[in-house]
Amino acid sequence: MTPPNTAGATNTASATDTADAPSTAGIVDAHHHIWDLSVRDQDWITGPALTPIRRNFTLDELEPEARSAGVTATVLVQTICVPEETPEFLAAAGSSELVAGVVGWTDLTAPGIADTLAALRELPGGDRLVGIRHQVQGESDPRWLLRPDVQRGLAAVAAAGLVYDLVVLPHQLPAAAVAAELLPDLTFVLDHLGKPPIASGGLDPWADHIRTLAARHNTVCKLSGMVTEADWDSWTANGLRPYADTVLDAFGPGRLMFGSDWPVCRLAATYGEVLDAARVVTSALSDPERGEIFAGTARRVYGL
Repeated sequence: MTPPNTAGATNTASATDTADAPSTAGIVDAHHHIWDLSVRDQDWITGPALTPIRRNFTLDELEPEARSAGVTATVLVQTICVPEETPEFLAAAGSSELVAGVVGWTDLTAPGIADTLAALRELPGGDRLVGIRHQVQGESDPRWLLRPDVQRGLAAVAAAGLVYDLVVLPHQLPAAAVAAELLPDLTFVLDHLGKPPIASGGLDPWADHIRTLAARHNTVCKLSGMVTEADWDSWTANGLRPYADTVLDAFGPGRLMFGSDWPVCRLAATYGEVLDAARVVTSALSDPERGEIFAGTARRVYGL
């Protein structure tokens, strides 16, 4: 994981943003993290702006916040590219009544990736493994996803019945679209809307890239990470609308899922504020459509 936009500190949505926001029952939070700095460092948490999250975050801390928000299941997502983290996350999920799925990490370029994925499934909590992710956003090659060794690894992820989470920057979205076309049997889940430039107010070329990716029907998008791509001090839910509307129009509610991105979201908002913002930007939808975004899509795509 790499730092999000570092434009400020913390904020709340305005009262006019959250007025009349509908409630949602049985929510699935499709994207959150945990880490223990005494086990290993999170080397992406650097600089004064990220000091508020440079501490341990555990499921014990998350659970009361999630439960009070009406969340009944979550997906725990990898944070750094080391092989030891995924077994730890699977064990944590296996002993949790909240975590229903784990998106882990393994080296996509390793020749024995199929065996590695099978071995992960045999570990304690291995039945909770639902996907794989790599910090593509940190790769210098904008076409990293199209390398032959990476393509072979992605095919192994598909063969294992897992999905692949995409954490990419806007300039890497074109390669993601090509990868999705080349691997129609693999479901690609785009994290954080592909990190649009919300703080600067720009839409293009990000929006064009989103529409190209969404044209591949094996792609899904997480309504997550918006508050930390916005200005941390002054974001409002209405300011997030153009970006939420873009992915709603491109993917539709049946291919969108809510994620808190806790605890990274705490740089800009509380857990409840992130959920409230997501409710506001989806307030024009029908109850069944919101049901997809806040639970149905995640359960179906991740097989929770």
